[in-house]
Amino acid sequence: TPEPPSLIGEGWAGSFEVPTDGALQILFFIGFLELFVMKDVTGENEFVGDFRNGFIDFGWDSFDEETKLKKRAVELNNGRAAMMGIL
Repeated sequence: TPEPPSLIGEGWAGSFEVPTDGALQILFFIGFLELFVMKDVTGENEFVGDFRNGFIDFGWDSFDEETKLKKRAVELNNGRAAMMGIL
């Protein structure tokens, strides 16, 4: 029987304690996102990583170019900080 989540360890060691079915479910979900969701299907992207696909922009199109560059730099730095936080 699978272990309750409270019995699974923390960190990298805990990832090896996840039941096989759970690990496969995560793997297939990420694969689905990579193959069918997270790609530019309309050709409207402004930069690498722009996956809006003409659907939702939260006001992005209303910003001037300088503001867009600043917001992209902030997001890039947040991503770097998150990667460092994993270490």
